[in-house]
Amino acid sequence: MHYAIIAAGEGSRLVSEGVSLPKPLVELDGRPMIGRLIDIFASCGAESLSVIVNEQMREVREYLEARKAELPFPMHLVVKSTPSSMHSFYEVSRVFPAGSKFILTTVDTIFREDDFRRYAKAFEADSEADGYMAVTDFIDDEKPLYIDTDPETMLITAFRDAPTGADRYISGGIYGLTTPAISVLERCMEEGVSRMRNYQRALVSAGLKLRAWPFPKIVDVDHAADIRTAREFINS
Repeated sequence: MHYAIIAAGEGSRLVSEGVSLPKPLVELDGRPMIGRLIDIFASCGAESLSVIVNEQMREVREYLEARKAELPFPMHLVVKSTPSSMHSFYEVSRVFPAGSKFILTTVDTIFREDDFRRYAKAFEADSEADGYMAVTDFIDDEKPLYIDTDPETMLITAFRDAPTGADRYISGGIYGLTTPAISVLERCMEEGVSRMRNYQRALVSAGLKLRAWPFPKIVDVDHAADIRTAREFINS
């Protein structure tokens, strides 16, 4: 399995709330959050890792360069400022090995390691699905993306900005995808589509089989208060 991390955001909300470190280097359990992700992917037997950071993240770049030398798998580091996470995804997708499965996550998506390992193992074993999208019924996001699923197959039928009353899950910000998803991404870029949620809608419109995989809880770190929440969550 191949992995990718989007860490190209500016973290402006954290800065405005007094957090001086770049978001990827904020410590959660004695490790920077990006280092924690790298360790989890390594423990899952990663074949490669691709990471994108913006051009202003000198400290993050230096940290990753230091980690790169000690990893048992190749790390591809992309340094580029992008207008959205979908554009960041496109930049890292260009270094993915052809024909491979990969799991992509944003750097501030916080989950328990055991939950992630079960998810990655299930995705790797599934020969039919085009993708495994992490979902959760824990809603603590400012602008959640609601998900409709077939209750029997857990295949995703729609992504919605607003709840319908029947939705149980929201997107967890962890995307397990295959080669057909890259073709959809390239088409979205050509058509000027923006935002990951619109890309996910395009995957459904294209007829890809996306299976929802529930996580008990996933925390996003957007504000200073979220750091404390994330620390308590993963250390509990």
